[in-house]
Amino acid sequence: MARFPDGHPRHEKGGVNLRITSRCYAVTGLAFALPWAVNAGFVVGAGTTLVIDTGPNTLAAQTIHGYAVAAGAGNRLIAVNTEPHFDHLGGNGFFRERGIDIYGHCRIHRTAAELAATIAECNQSIPDRRRRERNEAAVLFQKTTAANPNRPVPEETVLELGGLTARLLFTPGHTPANLAVYIPEEGVLYAGDAVVSGLSPNLECGSAADWRRWKQSLARIAALQPEWIVPGHGPVISRQEREPALDRIAAALDEALAERET
Repeated sequence: MARFPDGHPRHEKGGVNLRITSRCYAVTGLAFALPWAVNAGFVVGAGTTLVIDTGPNTLAAQTIHGYAVAAGAGNRLIAVNTEPHFDHLGGNGFFRERGIDIYGHCRIHRTAAELAATIAECNQSIPDRRRRERNEAAVLFQKTTAANPNRPVPEETVLELGGLTARLLFTPGHTPANLAVYIPEEGVLYAGDAVVSGLSPNLECGSAADWRRWKQSLARIAALQPEWIVPGHGPVISRQEREPALDRIAAALDEALAERET
C-alpha cells in the first residue's frame, strides 16, 4: 500500500483502510450480508475525531474504533449514524460503553427485538443448511447490542472538530432519517446509503414519495461537487466518477417510479 511521508496509508482503489485526504479516512468492506458489505469512516480534527457510522456489529466497531484512535492519538472521539439500519449503527453499543457520544437523526429508534430480527434475517441468507441450523450468523453479531444515538439531531447542524467542520445534512430517500456528513475543507462527503457504488440502490422498503425525495437528495449532493464520496456500500467515488455514479442511482429511481406508476 502506498503511503504519505508520515507513514499513513493513502487512498488506493480496493484497499481496506483508505486515507482519502490528509484528515479523512474510509473503512470499507465491513462484513454484513451479501452483497451489502458496508462502509464507515472517520475524520481527524485538531482535538476531535468524528467517526461516521459504527459498523454492523461489535467486531466491526472494534476495527473502526482502533483505526480512529490510532490516527487521532489523544483526540476526543465522537460518532454519527447516517441512518437507522443496523448495518450502519450495530456498533453503537461498543461506542456507548466507552462513553462516546453518538449523533443521529432524531427519528432513529431501534430496539433489541429489531436487532434480533436482523440477525435472524442474516442467518436465513446463509446458503448452507447446516450453517443456518447452527445459527452461525450469531457469530458475526456476538456482544452486539441495540443502542440508539444519545445526541439526537432534529435539524441540520455543524460539528466543530478543530480546524475542520462536519456539516450534518439531511438526505432522505433511502430512509426518512438518512443524513450525510460533508467536510468542506477536505471536499469529502460521507453519503451513507444515499449513494451506493457499483450496486443497485436498495428500493425494497421505500415508497414513490421516498424515491422522489431521494432524487432531490442526489441533486443536493451533486451541487456540493465533492472531491470524494464515501458511499454506504461499495468503492470510494472520486470526482471523475461522481457524475456517472449519481446518474446511475437516479436512473434506477426513475425506473422504479415508472414501474410503480404503471
